[in-house]
Amino acid sequence: MDPMPHLLIVDDDREIRELLSRFLERNHFRVTAARDGREARRAWTAGHYQLVVLDLMLPDESGLDVARWLRSQDNVPIIMLTAMSDETDRIIGLEFGADDYVAKPFNPRELLARIRAVLRRTTEIAEKRQTGEARQIRFSGWTLEPSRRRLLNPDGAEVPLTGGEYDLLVALLDRANRVLTRDMLLELLRGRQAGPFDRAIDVAVSRLRRKLEDDGRNAQVIKTVRGGGYVLASEVERI
Repeated sequence: MDPMPHLLIVDDDREIRELLSRFLERNHFRVTAARDGREARRAWTAGHYQLVVLDLMLPDESGLDVARWLRSQDNVPIIMLTAMSDETDRIIGLEFGADDYVAKPFNPRELLARIRAVLRRTTEIAEKRQTGEARQIRFSGWTLEPSRRRLLNPDGAEVPLTGGEYDLLVALLDRANRVLTRDMLLELLRGRQAGPFDRAIDVAVSRLRRKLEDDGRNAQVIKTVRGGGYVLASEVERI
């Protein structure tokens, strides 16, 4: 990990920007702050960042629009700031491939812990890829190309995946034929435990099944385990 990772903070609340900037700089981060999507884009093109902390409620455009733009530029880790009890924000954030989310109001120390956890996971993934990653992963007639983050159907046509769908599929493939609870999946994907009413994983699995043409009522690839969670029930071949 960079000894001084550069973070981009995007929030329209000046007090939050200033508080986080001072706090994170004291904890050995470089920080650039932006108040809206326009400033975030300018800052992004002028610098190089290891992580973005992004508020969903921005004055000029949705934070999700900014997240979509960032994802089109780079696979930079994103931590989203959401309303305290808005489950929809959390689900949508997961779909857009947010690496974690923190509910407002929040303790800066909690955000610091999340930032460090996401950067640590990102570094571990990058090191794993450098030491050798399968060029293709084949299962149930489908093919995943990790280096390109591409999913190909049995006819060889590409099926687009969101960041969240891709990460979920990789987590299931890495643990094929093992039952994974919702809490385990959410921890693997975002480094946090699910709340008792958190449906983000269920929604993500449903969307991924549709991409895999895996009928939810009679799913053969991603099966539901009653009272348990989900299992990718397929032989997996790594090329």
